[in-house]
Parts: sequence; C-alpha cells; structure tokens
Amino acid sequence: MAERLRFLPAGRDAFLVELDDLATMLTLLDGLLAAWPAGVTDLVPAARTLLVRFDPLLTGYEHLVAVICGIDLSVRSARQGEIYQIAVIYDGEDLGDVAHILGWTVDEVIRRHTEATYTVAFTGFTPGFAYMTCDDPAFNVPRRKSPRVRIPAGSVALAGHFGGIYPSESPGGWQLLGRTPLEMWDTSRPRAALLAPGDRVRFRDMAKEPVVSVSARPEKTTTAESPTAGLLVTRADRPALYQDLGRPGRSDQGISESGTIDRASLIEANLCVGNPREVAAIEITFGGFALKADRPVTLAVTGAPAPLAIRTADGPTFWAPVGRPFALDAGDELTLGFPPEGIRSYLALRGGFVVVPVLGSAATDTLAKIGPAPIMVGDTLAPANGPGAAVDPFEPSLKKMPRAGDTVTLDVVLGPRTDWFTEKGVATLLAQVWRVTAESSRVGMRLAGAEPLERRDASELPSEGTVLGAIQVPHNGQPVLFLADHPLTGGYPVIAVVARHHLDLAGQIPIGATIRFNAIAAFDPLVRELER
Repeated sequence: MAERLRFLPAGRDAFLVELDDLATMLTLLDGLLAAWPAGVTDLVPAARTLLVRFDPLLTGYEHLVAVICGIDLSVRSARQGEIYQIAVIYDGEDLGDVAHILGWTVDEVIRRHTEATYTVAFTGFTPGFAYMTCDDPAFNVPRRKSPRVRIPAGSVALAGHFGGIYPSESPGGWQLLGRTPLEMWDTSRPRAALLAPGDRVRFRDMAKEPVVSVSARPEKTTTAESPTAGLLVTRADRPALYQDLGRPGRSDQGISESGTIDRASLIEANLCVGNPREVAAIEITFGGFALKADRPVTLAVTGAPAPLAIRTADGPTFWAPVGRPFALDAGDELTLGFPPEGIRSYLALRGGFVVVPVLGSAATDTLAKIGPAPIMVGDTLAPANGPGAAVDPFEPSLKKMPRAGDTVTLDVVLGPRTDWFTEKGVATLLAQVWRVTAESSRVGMRLAGAEPLERRDASELPSEGTVLGAIQVPHNGQPVLFLADHPLTGGYPVIAVVARHHLDLAGQIPIGATIRFNAIAAFDPLVRELER
C-alpha cells in the first residue's frame, strides 16, 4: 500500500503537505517534531494537511520535500501528553439535536460523552482552541446549518468527528453540548493554552461529579499599574497599537505570529533612533494622534508620511521630518496629521517604551485579543530608557506609498488551492482590478470585484493552516487578503499568496484604492507516492 502526499505551494516560504487522513498527518507531524529540520520556522497541523513554514535563507522547498518523503509513515505514532478530567454542565442548546442526529437519548449522549477519551490532535481557530479526536467513532455530527454569532467561553461542542471547547466568546457553528467553568486560555499560566497536541481529555458530568480535577494552576499575576510620568497621549482618533515583530513559532497553542503589518517601516523607525530592530513601536493608522513630552526625548516616525507638527511649550509650531530622528523638549507636543499616502505610521522612541510583553511579544493581536491594551487619549507612555546605538544622520530616500484611487500591483504565488477554481476563476483573479473596501482591518483586506471568482469545487474545505498574504475566497467569490492578525487556520480555499517582497506594500494600501494581482509562478503541486 502507498501513502500519497501532495505538496502545495503557499508562497515562497511555506507549503501544505496534504495527506490521506488525520492519522497520517499526525505521524508526519510527530516525525518532524522528533527531528526538526534546519530552517523550518513553524508547523501548523490540521485535519488532513500540515503547513510547513521555513526560512529560504537556511533551507529550500525541494530539500524539505525530500526530508518529508524520507519519514516512515507506515507505523502510526502514539501521542503522549497530560490527562485532564474536565467537568461539564450538560445544558447545551444543541444537546437534543445531537441526540436526534445520533438516534440516542439525551442521557445516552451524556453517558457516552463522559465514557469516551478525547485526544488533542491540533490547535487553531482561536488561541487555546483544541481540535480533539474521539475514541468513540459514533460521535460524528454535522456543523449547524446557521452558525451562531456568539458562543460563550467554555462551551463544549462537537463538529464532524471532532470535539472542542471554546476558550473565549466567539462566533461558531459547532453543536453545543454544555459548558465548563475551567479556563481554557489564561496568559498568566506558563502555558497559556490548557490543552496542547497529544493531551487527553475525559469529560465528567458536574451533576454527578462536581469537582474539577486538573493540574494545579499558578496564581494570577497582578496587572502593572499605569505609569504617571512619561509621554501623555492628548489625541487618538483611533486606538493606536504597540507592535513589534510578533510571536513566531507558537502555533502549538493556536497563536499566529501577528506583529507589525509593515515590518520594514517598524525596523526603520527603530534604526532611526538607535534601537534594536525588534523593539516595540507604536502603529498609528490614518494619523490623528498626538502626545506631549514631560522630558527631553528623541523620536522618529516612518511608514505612511503623516505631517508631523511640534508645538513647543513657548507656543511656536515647527515641522518635523519623516524618516529621521527629531527631539522634543519637556512641554512640547507632537501631532501626527492624516497621511497623504499609505495607512500606517510607526512612532519609535529612543530607548523604547515600557510595555509588558505577553507570550514573549509586545504586539497587539486584534483578532486573538492578545497583547497590550490599545493606546487611548489620557494614557501615559513611559520611556524604558533602554540602550541606544548611533543613528543615521543622512536624509533617507522615502519610498512611495499608495493613495486612495491608485491601482497597486501585487505579485502573487498561485496556490495552495488554485485547483479549486476554474480556469476562468484564475483568469478573473489576475485580469480584473479589486477594490479595497471599508470592511478591512489588521486581520485582512476585504476586496470587491465586478466578477466573483468561479469555483470548480463547491464542497467544504476542512480547516487548514494559512499564511500572511493568503488570498482566501469565501463562497461569494470576493477575496479576502490576510494581514498580520489573520487566523492560524481557515476553512475557505486560498487561491494565491502575496509574494513576501510585497507584503509591506499590501499593508499600506488604503480603502478606495484598487489592486491588480500578478502571478510570478505557475501553480505546480508535487505528488509523491510512498510505498509502505
């Protein structure tokens, strides 16, 4: 018997490995975890696929294909992890419907659910959400025809052959059996996600066993007090966000990388003031931001060229340069106006800001609700007074950024699901212009075109890993271009991925501009048959 592996490109630094079933995927995952290949930066498992992200400077696509094909998939791996006893109040809205679908009584559903053992296969959807397989094959129920807008945190649910527990309030289409008071996601724990791949879960009926048995949890950490001295925020038309280079390599907890949208501009802002490139700066969208200094400080603004006005304590107003360091004295107020081009400006402070990292990063992930709180009027930003290096005194060559009304060409790599679309659908993606709509955010840019993309395959796609720059296509045929805060996994086919050299540009395209996609590589999946 042969194992069939399909390798599907997902940009220039990632690919999907499509396998026959979940068991084979887990065997491949465990093989890679046991001997992590040099240059691989992350692995995102899903129902029948494994997303492999890598650094092209350290390894290559062809080499990793050869490494994966050399892993013995004939002996299925046995997953090992902690065992959790999780108490449930069985009062879910769909409990009766699940009983009807399975042909059981409600009591029988509860009995068999508590007798079964669930094993965490992979994580995704939201941070801390664990997709769990069940050793009772009879548990197989479809998703709800109409997803709910709000599912409470702690809801215990079923969908297909999987079980799961919602870590936080969110939309969802799974069938609800009940709820647990246990926190599935808590950033005060050493491992924020309670469940990780390989862990096993036994559910207990709280009506019969009210005690929750689980590993001891540390006390909650106290929240740091707001600083009383520093830079006072006097204007914030929209919440500004602390951002750095993100949280790479945390997919095992369901966490995507997030971080700054325009990496080059954030790094440039730090270099302007002599900070290390990874220091957190403030990401400001569409200007409308001001702060007042209580001490002499050195700042720089890069990215979207917002007009920079300095009103001194004595009254006169001066203009500061974009892309170069400048100073404020005590009492001076800096105001960022609306940028004539681009969207996002980056404000760096020499020595950095005092900001408490969450899971190793100061980035604010707006989808996962991880990271420092948004910066609002009245907040005081404390200088960290970190070490600083020399700054570049020469005038930079500012890069041109798109304006509303411009048409921007973005290079794309076709795949991983280009073959889910007709030839006409692929031609439409590349031939027509796509307008950036107002329903765009750090999660993704919603695009609108005169003609929707035509699909060849209308079936449901099992959730699979997604990457920054992925162009996902819902059933309406109007694409969504994933940005920094995109979900770790997605359930709609990705027709193409924006090339890495155009990701920063994509994040600066304003509402009202249009995009034209240019394919720089044909869709060329590899198929390998491995004998076992």
